[in-house]
Amino acid sequence: MGMGPFSTIDVSTTGITFSRFWLDTLAHNMANVNTVRSFDEEPFRAKFLRAEETASADRGGPGRGVHLEEIVATQGDPTVVFDPDHPLANAQGLVKRAMVDMAGQMSDLIVAQRSYQMNIRVVQAAKEAYEAALRVGR
Repeated sequence: MGMGPFSTIDVSTTGITFSRFWLDTLAHNMANVNTVRSFDEEPFRAKFLRAEETASADRGGPGRGVHLEEIVATQGDPTVVFDPDHPLANAQGLVKRAMVDMAGQMSDLIVAQRSYQMNIRVVQAAKEAYEAALRVGR
């Protein structure tokens, strides 16, 4: 199966869709950075997206974009803090903090935003090229 006349737009649209979902996931993670849970509950764990290329039908050809392969939660032990005045503290005064690396989330936010912008620009450039081709045919 070959590439169609609007394949540039189709490929970039997959990038836009993935980038938008990535931005939404980062916003969700950052909104929960101050979420505290009782010591007996599972803490909030930041989510990460794993993207994968959507390969072409003929193995050596250009790809057909990107898709979400997997959503992965942060692994490891949560930070336990002593806060005896917190309403969720256990008998020893301990609560669990959210597992969100805010610096990492901000860095990812910049990359996700650039990815979104770049894919939008590719769609705009393809549209302009198609319009120019139509004007030549007149």
